[in-house]
Amino acid sequence: MDILIKVLQLLLSLSILVIFHEFGHFIAAKIFKTRVEKFYLFFNPWFSLFKFNYKGTEYGIGWLPLGGYVKISGMIDESMDKEALKKPPQPWEFRSKPAWQRLIIMLGGVIVNVLLAVFIYVFMLTYWGEQYLPTSEVKYGITVDSLGYQMGLRNGDKIISVDGQPVEEFHKIPAEIIIEEAKTVQVIRNGKEVNVDIPKGFLNKLVHHRDPNFIGFRFPFQVGKVLKGTPAEKAGLQPDDQIIGINGKKTLFFDEFRKEIAGLKGQKTEIEIVRNGDTLIKPIEVSASGTIGVETKNFNSYFNLKKKQYSFWEAIPAGTVKTYKGVESYLKQLKLLFSSEVKAYESVGGFITIGSIFPSTWDWQAFWGLTAFLSIMLAILNVLPIPALDGGHVMFLLYEIIARRKPSDKFLEYAQIVGMVILFGLLIFANGNDIFRLFFNK
Repeated sequence: MDILIKVLQLLLSLSILVIFHEFGHFIAAKIFKTRVEKFYLFFNPWFSLFKFNYKGTEYGIGWLPLGGYVKISGMIDESMDKEALKKPPQPWEFRSKPAWQRLIIMLGGVIVNVLLAVFIYVFMLTYWGEQYLPTSEVKYGITVDSLGYQMGLRNGDKIISVDGQPVEEFHKIPAEIIIEEAKTVQVIRNGKEVNVDIPKGFLNKLVHHRDPNFIGFRFPFQVGKVLKGTPAEKAGLQPDDQIIGINGKKTLFFDEFRKEIAGLKGQKTEIEIVRNGDTLIKPIEVSASGTIGVETKNFNSYFNLKKKQYSFWEAIPAGTVKTYKGVESYLKQLKLLFSSEVKAYESVGGFITIGSIFPSTWDWQAFWGLTAFLSIMLAILNVLPIPALDGGHVMFLLYEIIARRKPSDKFLEYAQIVGMVILFGLLIFANGNDIFRLFFNK
């Protein structure tokens, strides 16, 4: 069921993005009186799932969910329809329009994707506002997994900056370390400021780790709920009990307790709790899985989260800034593909990777946030100067405007073929990475 929900969210998100992207080309073409022959969500080789004709344009849904397209008359595109180009140019064709109009038509999809991201962020900020955990609020320090430990961080460290620059939002620290190719992390450890040098070549490990929780936050272990029929219920634990020790050893934080109890599976032990100011010892038998049967109290009760509500008019500039920062961040991520140290290309993923970022339960706030991010990603990838992408057409149009000479149709045809080969190669590489990780990198 979890996988189905992820797949449905991915398909809905991609459908929204494709429709808006192609609508950008469509509306620009219509403004300049250029005929649009087809407007499709998903590709339709051999047959369509659904189609109808309206005012000379065929609208439809294909069966291959790898994107979508608009077929513009007189343009060399992925359809490779060369027959129409053998006839004399017509006034309504793409090739008959001035270069600046063709440039706007080709940029239409990218522009709409950026505007869509702005619109989504404005809507989200107006409806939900903004909430995050400030780094300064992580007063109990951090927790790290084995990779974070290898990097030089320790449980209880309080992060103050990355490469000397403070990071306002705690959950952005892992991304900041990777994207900015950080060399150092500054922490408070045992009351002293310590400069942690990130080992050379370690960023590659972080990228492959694919888990931002290599850095988490510490919090006390206070019982939120006692599950029925568990050792905790039999031992008489109650909500709001604070667990501070096990077998005489102090475990003031949840991570300390979890580490300690993992070695006591199936054993009788004693836990120390604080209830209404009194310290009590409770005998308990740990389950075979190393648990006692309680849920922790919501961590929000330990920290002062930063919250801000926006009016619609306040959300417009704030949403624009979030989109700008999203574009800036994704461009830096693309740069990592060419980093000899990070080697981010080794962790490039396809549809499985994209689908995995969606939550396993339907969460509209998460859905729209991810859709905005994917809209930015689609805009940037489409504007790359690769033939067959919008950016390839833009590159040749800029050449035409500057050189005042149009590349031949035959050249554009060959460039389109080369571009499609490159794109298919990238598609196979990315999804091949997904399949390899799925079966061989567990």
